[in-house]
Amino acid sequence: MAEYFDVDQNGDEWYQMRCGRLGGSSISKVMANYGKAFGEPAKKLAVTMAAQQLTGKILEQSYSNDHMERGHEKEPIARLMYEQETFCTVDNGGFFDEGFIGLSPDGLVGTDGVIEIKSVLAHVHYSTIKRMGIDPAYKWQCYLNLKVTGRQWLDFVSYCAEFPEDKQLFIWRVWSKDLREEFLQLDSRIKEFKKEVGKAKDLILNTNYINQ
Repeated sequence: MAEYFDVDQNGDEWYQMRCGRLGGSSISKVMANYGKAFGEPAKKLAVTMAAQQLTGKILEQSYSNDHMERGHEKEPIARLMYEQETFCTVDNGGFFDEGFIGLSPDGLVGTDGVIEIKSVLAHVHYSTIKRMGIDPAYKWQCYLNLKVTGRQWLDFVSYCAEFPEDKQLFIWRVWSKDLREEFLQLDSRIKEFKKEVGKAKDLILNTNYINQ
């Protein structure tokens, strides 16, 4: 069972807690090509995690892009709209520590719910509405959030400021009870990936770095 820490996200303490752990934003790299060998993104992630576990230093703290900045800027707006739409209060997602895994959902609702908010461009929001479901790019992040937090349901929230005011928010709920097979797939794949990180650590520690 994961241990919950009520810390502010994107702060120094939060970054340090994430160090060397597999998080929700990275799980799609691990789950890609499920049933086959890990791809290059997962292999690179394994090396990064191995280095972080050995040094205690998180390497990507300063990394950012336009998509991430938009998400940070718009997330509070989407959260408020969600609260108004669902007549609930969203509490701090904090940090859930499960050892090898550490993740931070965008918010907790009561004792049963969790939310994941994505601030997206118009064409992405349109595709999600047309699909009537979770954006496939984020499905494993949502499933891992549910599994690690132990919550009963998750609301995937897609927000687009470019849409008409009453169409800016799309909410799709998924239930833990319906994800038994997906949880088993996560367990299996993460177990394999943990070995990949272990192999990277062994090579880093046991290679002769001087050849004379």
